Amino acid sequence: MNPAFALAEVVWIVCGRNDSAFLNYFNPNLPRLAGNGATYRGAYGHRLRKHFKIDQLERAYRVLSADCDSRQVVLQIWDSAEDMPREDGTAQAQDVPCNIAALLKLREGHLEWTQIMRSNDLVLGLPHNIVQFSSLQEVLAGWLGVEVGSYHHFTDSLHLYERDAPIADHIALRYLPPNPDSIACPKGISERSFAALAALVDVLSSGDADEGVAAFQSLEVYPTFRAWGAILTADALRRRGAYREMEAVAGECHNACLAMMFERWLRRQRAAQ
Repeated sequence: MNPAFALAEVVWIVCGRNDSAFLNYFNPNLPRLAGNGATYRGAYGHRLRKHFKIDQLERAYRVLSADCDSRQVVLQIWDSAEDMPREDGTAQAQDVPCNIAALLKLREGHLEWTQIMRSNDLVLGLPHNIVQFSSLQEVLAGWLGVEVGSYHHFTDSLHLYERDAPIADHIALRYLPPNPDSIACPKGISERSFAALAALVDVLSSGDADEGVAAFQSLEVYPTFRAWGAILTADALRRRGAYREMEAVAGECHNACLAMMFERWLRRQRAAQ
């Protein structure tokens, strides 16, 4: 897993965006899987915050703030009108959401999260989906001022494509230091921090190396997110061949877990060259 791409996805989702360029910069192979348009029609954040004419994250925050016993907070991603196959069985589009809904409950001061998947690719999908929605759980817990509870992930069709079998054969448990950082913080600070990270990604994907470094140095976010900015910027510098600057910025990531993930990603990229 490229940690920069995984973090960019979380930022993209929380900000409710669906523009493809935002993610394609960190994963040039994504259009092959999801299409070549200017937007991704199944974008999870856009579905959650804009698609249904309601900001579901905002509403979930307000409902659970007012009624901690509510059992009616369901975040809907699947849109039957747009996502059900045509009558002849063909898909309506290349980018059809695999995540269909999330169920949120407060129990004894903890935010419990249940994620429902219709389909899950074991290699390319599952790891990223867990990062995406467990991060959303942490974000919402911060907004609500509660602890993070358990995360449950249900998949109706968990599968491994034959093309990915060689990758799966080499998956092994590897040591990672614990992630010491929490991204749970008050709603206003959280929203501003994610907006700042999104603005950073916009500069990284369109500007040159110097502009990227300057944008990172001026980044104003909740302290935990500084490490996110470092990883995003370091990977963008790698893609531009600015390796000295990449090493300097990566050195400013003080989250040992993210730093090790990025170092492993670098080794894999070097080995592939």
